[in-house]
Amino acid sequence: MSNDANTDQALQALRLRIDSLDEKILELISDRARCAEEVARVKMATLAEGEVPVFYRPEREAQVLKRVMERNRGPLGNEDMARLFREIMSSCLALENPLKVAYLGPEGTFSQAAAMKHFGHAVISQPMAAIDEVFREVVAGAVNFGVVPVENSTEGAVNHTLDSFLEHDLVICGEVELRIHHHLLVGDATKTDRITRIYSHAQSLAQCRKWLDAHYPNVERVAVSSNADAARRVKSEWNSAAIAGDMAANLYGLTRLAEKIEDRPDNSTRFLIIGNQEVPPTGDDKTSVIVSMRNKPGALHELLVPFHQNGIDLTRIETRPSRSGKWTYAFFIDFVGHHRDPLIKDVLEKINQEAVALKVLGSYPKAVL
Repeated sequence: MSNDANTDQALQALRLRIDSLDEKILELISDRARCAEEVARVKMATLAEGEVPVFYRPEREAQVLKRVMERNRGPLGNEDMARLFREIMSSCLALENPLKVAYLGPEGTFSQAAAMKHFGHAVISQPMAAIDEVFREVVAGAVNFGVVPVENSTEGAVNHTLDSFLEHDLVICGEVELRIHHHLLVGDATKTDRITRIYSHAQSLAQCRKWLDAHYPNVERVAVSSNADAARRVKSEWNSAAIAGDMAANLYGLTRLAEKIEDRPDNSTRFLIIGNQEVPPTGDDKTSVIVSMRNKPGALHELLVPFHQNGIDLTRIETRPSRSGKWTYAFFIDFVGHHRDPLIKDVLEKINQEAVALKVLGSYPKAVL
């Protein structure tokens, strides 16, 4: 038998095995979906009159994804495997009750990419024009959750998000970390040798400052409301380019003139999931609080001492002028642990004795993906 014939036989045998495995995968996914439907029926049957069912459990989903990553033996990577399960879970949850999620729009933004990464593609996603609108939609109950950016590894805190937490009483239910890759995009009509302006969000322009200085030092940089808006403008102009990500490029059919032009290769943005439900502990959690302190000598030291005494790991601290009174400052603090943990409870009680005000924004699972 020729080598070609042997190869054909081997490939045919492998294809038959793949077909058999696909049938088993299909059957198992269908079984999981039916189980999800049964979960919904059990929950609905045990509801008290007027009680609203809770189908989405952030702590449960985080635990499932972590277990998938811990048990994965390859050859697919842990994150690739977790993303597959993320989409299965998203579709199964949609059978129970499709989630409505608001994000900072328009379509094609990194906030939408973060929403899809966290919730999967089976949710109903709704773009909002401003961060405060995302908060208001969640407060009003028009959506189940919102996705808002809170900090970038290059440019720091997103102040609009921090200020919105001062105005609204919402719970942080989760976090998403998204690697941010910026591309220089052009449309079909763009004359690439005659570009006179480059559109992007102000933060994206800042994250690509060195690259722009080196390659387009004399081109006008125009800050717009979002990267997706920048991509939309370029679609109909011959003398402009946009800095945006993959979703915007695909949505508006633009060409990548240069890829990954961010100044720092580790450029990433952290997003928060906001909602109205408290999240139980998972054993691997973070907590976010706002503490208002009077501007007096040693105020920050007094605030941080209880964390040090109890060995609590602080992961972020930001300062904003408080809206509660003149010369009062609000500290946004993220730390490891859940507010139900005894050590965390002790810290919060000590802080509350010294602070003008203390507000626990929420405890939530650390980002899995």
